[in-house]
Amino acid sequence: ACHGPDGNSTIADFPKLAGQNEDYLSHSLKAYKTKARTNVIMNGQAANLTDQDIANLAAFYAGQKGLSIKR
Repeated sequence: ACHGPDGNSTIADFPKLAGQNEDYLSHSLKAYKTKARTNVIMNGQAANLTDQDIANLAAFYAGQKGLSIKR
């Protein structure tokens, strides 16, 4: 709910995940799961994710239209 169903959050306090780099998303979720990166909400959300869940979420949000890199 915080980041929006497609990763395009409409709330300034929550970053947009859509189009973000898949490796970055995966790394971030793993860091929240192990509490190497701390945020009360995200630590709780990531606590029970499997490696496959994390890979699936990262791939889903990375594949959404949102952020883009201008070259």
